[in-house]
Amino acid sequence: MEVKTYFISADMEGVTDVTAWCETEKGGDGYGEAQVQMSREVAAACGAILEAGHKVVVRDGHESARNILHGLLPRGAKLMRGWACHPGSMMAGIGENYAGALYVGYHAPAGSDGSPLAHTMDKDVIRWVRINGKPASEFTLNSMYAAQMGVPSIFISGDEAVCRLAEEEIPRIGTVAVKECRGNSTFNVHPEDALEQIRAGVAAALKREVPVREVPSELVLEVSFLRHQMLRAALAHPGIRQIDESVVRYVARSPKELNVVLGYMIG
Repeated sequence: MEVKTYFISADMEGVTDVTAWCETEKGGDGYGEAQVQMSREVAAACGAILEAGHKVVVRDGHESARNILHGLLPRGAKLMRGWACHPGSMMAGIGENYAGALYVGYHAPAGSDGSPLAHTMDKDVIRWVRINGKPASEFTLNSMYAAQMGVPSIFISGDEAVCRLAEEEIPRIGTVAVKECRGNSTFNVHPEDALEQIRAGVAAALKREVPVREVPSELVLEVSFLRHQMLRAALAHPGIRQIDESVVRYVARSPKELNVVLGYMIG
């Protein structure tokens, strides 16, 4: 059997029971519990990959990028901690040698009502992001980045809204929704059930043929800022144009270029 290597990008806002911002911030009320559950959900995904005889590398992609407790992951799982100062951001470390990308703990995009924690990139800067006229989540950006490397995105877990969005963007992707959201509330799958469903979902995804998503040759990025100061700062970058009092537009030729410009916008 050919041994393959898979890449997991992990976030926290889409983990079961995580409902309020304080639970996602180090030192915040409930952060410790969220940190453990994030680690356990990632561990479930890793377990399915390792049990299938493959290798796995995990990218901690939340806040400080130092949230996942490595000791809670199964032995053999490699963990990338801290930010790499790389345009890949939450996908830094992925390359053409990976057989597939998986996403754990992902969430609804900024500007949507899919989660009380809905955001894209930076909740304190960005109101919404669109690519070629459609709402863009962090999954949208990251799966495009993986596609640029020739890597298919095969699985995602998180809130119901981001799973639905992922299925629209990549019809054959495996999904596990661990919660549904209404206003500022979340309806959560039991933590143990979430682990079982993620493990089973990843095991099934490893057996499914998922094509690399198509990426348009022209990516029209539109970003709406929460504050006019951030818009003014963004206009200093070549190619960024203001289209109304809160929105700028930039035309990128690749996902990497898109990430570089977004990174510039949020400082």
